[in-house]
Amino acid sequence: MSERDWVAWHAAYDDPQSRLSRRLLVVQRRIGEALDAAPPGGVRVASLCAGDGRDLLGVLERHARAPEVAAVLVEQQPDLAARARERASGIAGVRVVTGDAALVDTWRDVVPVDLLLLCGIFGNVDDADIARTIAALPGLCRPGATVIWTRHRRPPDLVPTVAEWFAAAGFEVTSVDDTADGQACVGVGVRRGDGRLFAFH
Repeated sequence: MSERDWVAWHAAYDDPQSRLSRRLLVVQRRIGEALDAAPPGGVRVASLCAGDGRDLLGVLERHARAPEVAAVLVEQQPDLAARARERASGIAGVRVVTGDAALVDTWRDVVPVDLLLLCGIFGNVDDADIARTIAALPGLCRPGATVIWTRHRRPPDLVPTVAEWFAAAGFEVTSVDDTADGQACVGVGVRRGDGRLFAFH
């Protein structure tokens, strides 16, 4: 586990003018749009490195499709996972797992997902891990699924390359929203195609 104090890091959300708070508003807007666009019926959601879950849970607390959602939030830091679990207690269909989100077996029971949240990850792992994660997404996401991701804009800016990796994996990057200060962005990728690997002739 990273040596960073993630509980202290989350304290920035208490300041509505902080970069994290501004980013959160964009992430929540994109989550709401993804739920609106999901096909009728059940919506499977996974949030990896979910922290206290305020992005997804804050939307589900007020979204009309919340009863259709089956979600798994995975967070390794026990205190943050406990906070998420407490907040999720009033939302049916949401489960919080204290564990390593990098291990797919931790959340495999919800795969393939309709919505995957990779927020706060791509700025804290190696470039090779980002590429490897994106390349694996077609096996974890349904056709038409939405992936919401975040990344800082510090030089060298990797965001254009991340968008290329999504495209190579069969995702259309439908939006990249910069925060007001330009220091970070929220990206959205939608999986295109029907998941077919080949066709006999």
